Amino acid sequence: MNTQYTITELAREFDVTPRAIRFYEDQGLLSPSREGSSGLRRVYSGRDRTRLKLTLRGKRLGFTLSEIRDLLDVYESPTDTVPQLQAFIATVAQHRSVLERQLEDLNATLEDLAQYEAQARALLEAGSRKQRGAAAG
Repeated sequence: MNTQYTITELAREFDVTPRAIRFYEDQGLLSPSREGSSGLRRVYSGRDRTRLKLTLRGKRLGFTLSEIRDLLDVYESPTDTVPQLQAFIATVAQHRSVLERQLEDLNATLEDLAQYEAQARALLEAGSRKQRGAAAG
C-alpha cells in the first residue's frame, strides 16, 4: 500500500507549518514527488512522513539538522554498514553526554529554586506572624 500525503495533511498531523515542511525539504530531509500540470503540488510518501516524524523528534531532543540528516541516512541504510553505524553511535553518545550534563544542571537549578522558594515562604510567614502580633498588641 503506497500511502500519500499532502503538505497540509502532514502540517496538521504534526502541528507544524507548511513552511517548516518546505524548509525541511530544502534541507534534504524530505523529498516529495511533484504532481499536477505545473508540477507544483507536493505529494509526500510514507517514507517522507516517517522522516518528518523523526526530524521533529530529533529537533525536540536538540539534534542539529545535519545530525538529523546523518541519523536518517543511517536509519535507512543497510544494517551491515559498520562505518555508518559507528558514526551513528558516536553521534548518539555525544548527544547523550550533552543531555546528561543539561539534566544535571536542571536538577541543580530546581534544587536551588526550591530552597529560594522555601526561604521566601518562611520570610512571608515570619512577616505575617509579626503583623498579627503587632495588631493584637
